[in-house]
Amino acid sequence: MLRRAFIGLVSLGFLLTLGGCMVNETKPLPKVNAIQATTQIPQDELLDVGVHEFDVNITAEQLKDTDKLAKQRVYPDIRKAESRFIPAMLRSTLESSGQWGAVRVVPTNVEFVDVSVSGRILESTGAKLALEITVTDSTGRVWINKKKYESPADTGSYKTDASLRARDPFQNVYSQIANDMVAARNALLVENRRDIRRVTELRFAQDLAPKAMDGYVVKDPKGMMTIARLPAQDDPYATRIERIRERDVAVVDTVNGYYANFSDSMKDSYGSWRRSSFDEIEKESRDRNKARTRTILGAAAVLASVFVPGQCASTDYNCRRIENAARTAGAIGGTAAVLSGLKKYSDAKVHAQALKELSETFQSEVQPQVVDVEGRTLKLTGTADEQYKEWRELLHQLYLEETGGTSSVAVPAAAPGTSPATTAAPASPSAEPAESHAPVHVAVEKPDSGTPVRP
Repeated sequence: MLRRAFIGLVSLGFLLTLGGCMVNETKPLPKVNAIQATTQIPQDELLDVGVHEFDVNITAEQLKDTDKLAKQRVYPDIRKAESRFIPAMLRSTLESSGQWGAVRVVPTNVEFVDVSVSGRILESTGAKLALEITVTDSTGRVWINKKKYESPADTGSYKTDASLRARDPFQNVYSQIANDMVAARNALLVENRRDIRRVTELRFAQDLAPKAMDGYVVKDPKGMMTIARLPAQDDPYATRIERIRERDVAVVDTVNGYYANFSDSMKDSYGSWRRSSFDEIEKESRDRNKARTRTILGAAAVLASVFVPGQCASTDYNCRRIENAARTAGAIGGTAAVLSGLKKYSDAKVHAQALKELSETFQSEVQPQVVDVEGRTLKLTGTADEQYKEWRELLHQLYLEETGGTSSVAVPAAAPGTSPATTAAPASPSAEPAESHAPVHVAVEKPDSGTPVRP
């Protein structure tokens, strides 16, 4: 009976050995590419897309125990950088497909865009990327509802620095999202697509001038935004609002440039970190498999040497000496195998620590960038929402001054030694808006550089 158990343990160990080999065998993934536009899309159906910063998916409670997060391969600073980098990669994929109008990465509080993409990072290591994606349009229609996209890394991207620059290891994820968005758009009627653009414009106008533009867009019983009526072509309010919207688009473009600069500056170091992360994860997994196999086989050998009954006759001293020597060798060999397995567990921990150190090194490389908008300096490290909120307040103020209204919005004070951002004298509602407004100046300071670079 014990002999059968021994044989069973050895067989199990052998199977585990084979299983360990198969687990670590990786092959390049089949490539998924974004569907390219084959015909020119009419201008009134060409939808703009805003990709918001992604949710890092780390709670305040989890942040209190960074060691526990590190064991889960979650590093807060890197995850924050990824919340901007991943949307930038998705933006590039959407833009290169030719299926959309302007595609921008925008702060979370940018509302008035034809199609909005938001996401949450479920898992992100050098070996796997998993995202939860939601896509809606300005009418409130949901295109994609919290769908999970995930993929292992394409190991072909990790072969050389050139291949890593040529194709992101998780490009399949971005391409699949892009293709699902195209499918959702194509499922709409032509009139639906045109209405999306109109609703975006009217919602912007209604937010800026709620009294003047009231009643143009209403909610239906399902909560969808529908067009009740359209302003006349020569409506002076609509004309003013359109000019102000052009300025708003210029600021959104500037912020999008920040995200582009940020992703470009971190791309090489982040790609190297991902590749090293993948290698460390593979080594750790391999060592754990080896440790488990060696421990089981070693324990089986020790048990067999101790408990398997003797086969020699009591009078056959030579046979018994050989048997005892075999038992001793089995016990020594089994013990060595167990110790070897324990050492492999120790090696796995070393690789995990190396991964943590690599992450900390990368965190120190990704420095914040500074953006200056109309004399106001903003450190863009997760506060782009606040910057855009301030800009929206200034737009409301600008509209009120151009139409002769009285401001009810608290405009941030100008920097010492400068004049306020908006000082135009009130005009009558029928007067044309002044054209001499200060332009938007944005300087982006790259990491480790004191020289501002204009995007």
